[in-house]
Amino acid sequence: MKQTWKERTVLVTGGASFIGSHLVDALINRGAQVRVVDNLSSGKLDNIHEHVARGRIDFIHGDLLDPDITRRAVQEMNVVFHLAADHGGRGYIDLHQVECATNLILDGLVFKACFQAGVKKVVFASSGCVYPNSQQTNPREEVYLTEDLVKPPYDADNMYGWAKLMGELTLKAYYRQYGMKSASCRYFTVYGPRCEENHAVIAMIARAFIGEDPFEVWGTGEQIRNWTHVDDIVEGTVLAAEKINDATSVNLGTMERVRVIDAAQEVLRYSGSKARIVTRPDMPTGPMNRVADNSVARTLLDWEPRVSFCEGLKRTLEWYFAAKDREEVRRILKGGGLLERKASNPAV
Repeated sequence: MKQTWKERTVLVTGGASFIGSHLVDALINRGAQVRVVDNLSSGKLDNIHEHVARGRIDFIHGDLLDPDITRRAVQEMNVVFHLAADHGGRGYIDLHQVECATNLILDGLVFKACFQAGVKKVVFASSGCVYPNSQQTNPREEVYLTEDLVKPPYDADNMYGWAKLMGELTLKAYYRQYGMKSASCRYFTVYGPRCEENHAVIAMIARAFIGEDPFEVWGTGEQIRNWTHVDDIVEGTVLAAEKINDATSVNLGTMERVRVIDAAQEVLRYSGSKARIVTRPDMPTGPMNRVADNSVARTLLDWEPRVSFCEGLKRTLEWYFAAKDREEVRRILKGGGLLERKASNPAV
């Protein structure tokens, strides 16, 4: 029987940010009673302003590293979607190991508070960063990452990936020892409206928006990704809450294999730019071949992506060009914001 969300009490941590705010929209549309906790260090109140103004959500402005805030946030919740994290784009993951390590503390506090408060289920936003680096080195190989590849000896992607891995293992421990129901959703390279410029697709759209020429692409351009539209990610996350109880980890990602250089060319084509592309192998690049196998999600959740990359890219570019101010975007790009800015939702 399909689970109904009407009147169910639901918490979304990091709910003012990119993925979190889209998840909030979906849960409200399903009739849930939604609470959001966000410290707004990177989340934007504008993303959920209409819901706050109309009294549709209970908003807590606070930091989940404060145990009192965490305990308050989870009280009387049936389901907790835990998306809050210290995180940014590839530059942030590579260069801010200490900051990403705080996720170990954050996740531990949230999971403990959920258990003590009797939360019925926790849905954790994990990441493709939990996969072994050794499986993602050759872009000429057609590799699809399956859930069973995450096993000893572990080899996660930087401190961010290790924290996500520890979050998954912690939830498995709570399920085995205490029966606390949970699911972990491994997000793969999420993009779409409200995404920040520190993620690859939006960074490329931003460069086209300001008319950059030459047009920079980080790395060699040969890196392969499976960019997944936020609408598909949100749908998969809700289905995981409905259908997984035993702390199983599941990939949420398209199986489209897209080279970064090809994505850049599509951005230029959609925007009408004739700029010359230059690659920057000296900049943070990440794995050379990261694409999910989503067969487990198809089996367990009856889920598969509905938005193709070309269609999602077009929608996202149209949103960006309509919503953004060119001078502000120039300031972000010129000021090194792609390396320094962080987001409170995982999207890599």
